[in-house]
Amino acid sequence: MAADIQAIEQKWLAAHPDAALMEKAGAAVAELAGALANESGAPVLILAGPGNNGGDAVTAARMLQAQGLRALVVSRADPGRLPPDAARAWSAWRDGGGTILNEIPHTQAFSLVIDGLFGVGLQRDITGETAHSIAQVQALDCLKLAIDVPSGLDSDSGRIRGCALRADHTLTFLGLKPGLLTADGPDYAGTLHLDTLGVDPKAMPATPGFALTHLAPRHHLPARAHNSHKGLYGQVGFIGGDIGMVGACLIAGRAALQQGAGSVTLGMLDARIAVDFGEPRLMFASPETLPGTPISVLAVGPGMGQSPRAHALLEAALAAPCPLVLDADALNLLASDPDLSKQAARRSHPTLLTPHPGEAARLLKASVAEIQTGRIEAALALSRHYSAEIALKGAGTVIAHPDGRYAINTSGGPWLAQAGSGDRLTGMVAALLGQGMRPDHALEAAVWLHGTPLQRA
Repeated sequence: MAADIQAIEQKWLAAHPDAALMEKAGAAVAELAGALANESGAPVLILAGPGNNGGDAVTAARMLQAQGLRALVVSRADPGRLPPDAARAWSAWRDGGGTILNEIPHTQAFSLVIDGLFGVGLQRDITGETAHSIAQVQALDCLKLAIDVPSGLDSDSGRIRGCALRADHTLTFLGLKPGLLTADGPDYAGTLHLDTLGVDPKAMPATPGFALTHLAPRHHLPARAHNSHKGLYGQVGFIGGDIGMVGACLIAGRAALQQGAGSVTLGMLDARIAVDFGEPRLMFASPETLPGTPISVLAVGPGMGQSPRAHALLEAALAAPCPLVLDADALNLLASDPDLSKQAARRSHPTLLTPHPGEAARLLKASVAEIQTGRIEAALALSRHYSAEIALKGAGTVIAHPDGRYAINTSGGPWLAQAGSGDRLTGMVAALLGQGMRPDHALEAAVWLHGTPLQRA
């Protein structure tokens, strides 16, 4: 979060009062800009805002000039209201003969644009002349490099504040900001580059969130012994698949087998389905029998519908003495019945919920827009309420844990936006749980693997 980054800066500067982070940031921007600028010989356009983000940009301009590249700085900031570090950067630029324009020249071509208008401190929507300048820059035929975050993108939530620059590259400092990884962030940040500016990561204050960029050792299952059998790798049950929606349950069951579950039983509400000819290893049973069957993990919801029978099945599943994965219509039933919701929150065995934004909105009695403008907060709120592991699906899936930790997933992409994708994730989560992985680790691993289908835990 922005507050975490500011705390890191303050702690580091208190320990190193003579070291200027702005000089380091400007040098990092200039180095990357030199590599990205085209070879037309046209100047680099630098947009400098009224804060330290603008100071970084002006510092980069000075260093680009020293490299022999032309830099054209445009800013409408009031020099008398600049923060101290930014004011020093402006003075150094002017002392070296640099000038600052108020407007972007309409007839000038540029080799690169550096966006230093607004960083993590943006607290308002961008409108008026600034919005016009962003639109003008967006139309330029050259790469755009954003400093820290693209101007107009909320660094905490990933939502657009009025309008935002769609960057080709973003160079961010000290740590990855959540808004770069979720909601609109991935579409506007382009290729991400991180520079810690020489700050020792061990000296940084602990933060509750992290970017899930790869599988860590905790996400891997132990190697299977040659002398083993299917009973060692989980008996996974699914309840769902009402008439017209059986595919959802079949997809979930197939995904569980593919992810290594020892055996999978589907409790289909549509009793006509008794075999999956595409995956004949799947077993079938009456859904009413599964909550009382000794089982490693139970997943409820894919294609289940919201009939009275579905309601009774969910109520029975909530009492099952095993880990429980709830998705799709199981979540809709929770949202519509306060008693079921209370029962879910009181469970003594692990519970995992995998809502998309619409389901999360219903669970939290909010609008989808409210969920999407505060994805991290929404996921954490659900985790607190249900004492559950939560995966709030979407661009930059947010994985929230009951102890307040959260992760933002960086795998996946728009190819996951199709029917059945969430059912597959449900099956993967259930399979990892069934094989003995810890619930928090299983959810993180499944979400990451879901976006990288050639990988395995």
